[in-house]
Amino acid sequence: MRLQGCISRGIRLPIIREGDNLREIVTNSVLEASKEGKFSINDRDVISITESIVARSQGNYATIDDIKTDLINKVGEDEVGVIFPILSRNRFAICLKGIARAFKKIYLMLSYPSDEVGNALLTYDEIDEKGVNPYTDVLSLSKYRVLFGYKKHEFTGVDYIEYYMDLIKGEGCEVEVIFANQAKTILNYTKNVIACDIHTRVRTKRILRNNGARVVLGLDDILTSSINGSGFNTKYGLLGSNKATEEKIKLFPKEAQGLVEGIQEDILAKTGKHVEVMVYGDGAFKDPQGKIWELADPVVSPFYTKGLVGTPNELKLKYLADNDFKDLSGKELKEAIENKIKSKESNLVGNMASEGTTPRQLTDLLGSLSDLTSGSGDKGTPVVLIQGYFDNYTN
Repeated sequence: MRLQGCISRGIRLPIIREGDNLREIVTNSVLEASKEGKFSINDRDVISITESIVARSQGNYATIDDIKTDLINKVGEDEVGVIFPILSRNRFAICLKGIARAFKKIYLMLSYPSDEVGNALLTYDEIDEKGVNPYTDVLSLSKYRVLFGYKKHEFTGVDYIEYYMDLIKGEGCEVEVIFANQAKTILNYTKNVIACDIHTRVRTKRILRNNGARVVLGLDDILTSSINGSGFNTKYGLLGSNKATEEKIKLFPKEAQGLVEGIQEDILAKTGKHVEVMVYGDGAFKDPQGKIWELADPVVSPFYTKGLVGTPNELKLKYLADNDFKDLSGKELKEAIENKIKSKESNLVGNMASEGTTPRQLTDLLGSLSDLTSGSGDKGTPVVLIQGYFDNYTN
């Protein structure tokens, strides 16, 4: 019996720059790592590539002034409501800077007690203590400060309200802050709205349009085409972007289906093995301490090969051991479980023996594993090789 199961390895690459041949670099780096580490490449191994190096190799960047120009063209007014942004220096602050540069006044409407990915301004206990109903109550900045004072984020040490206000005013733009959780509340202040939420954006934009908004944009509607030669993303716009410099933003990667399929072809040609390849961003897991849901990108994986379509189709070993084969042990138990796995149906939906297995897309699961393996700091492993993920107890 083989005793090793799934293995996730970070693969080190040179620092990627615009114009680099990422297909060649990733393929060669994985093969060189296999020689150095004395492991083989196998069928159905997964090569995961972080979205940041894909976008960097594409040169998919834009400036604050590009955001400004696009917004002036699309809104055509001096004021705008900016609603439901996440609280992030890396993800949203750079976008807000460009938005502020385009307008004379911003009505900044923050959700509370936290943003949609869990970055907290307050706790539910605090709003309960003050008798505030987050579903109905609209708070002005002065009311908010009287009730809750000044609070800094647990991990970053930043008062995001003050931080965003200073950023807006630093661009010569007036700002009024509102705290509310109903999208249509912003229409009491302005009819021009930028909905900055990520995963609820379709609903938010629909509610705004149905309630009389004049202009409704999401972050996914900004920089969907090039502005003066800038980068862009046709599908996601500013969603999934990151701060590059104080004046430049790195966008989510553009078309990269050819990249993942090309790497798959190259590995097959050089090793005879059919691997799967994907591009991944945030891993979509939740931190139990900070309550932050790690998914500021619009999707976990924007590009992947065909073999990664679908969800796991697995039996729960402990269910089989405790129920179907509770009277067996040792070799008999092992053989019974192996036979059950080998004869399992191709679709186990509704089967109690699959109860408790993770009902998520394969790309989301693999993206989480990749994100945790590569990290977001100085590990220098923007590619992850996952082996044995599709094995089971019988292999």
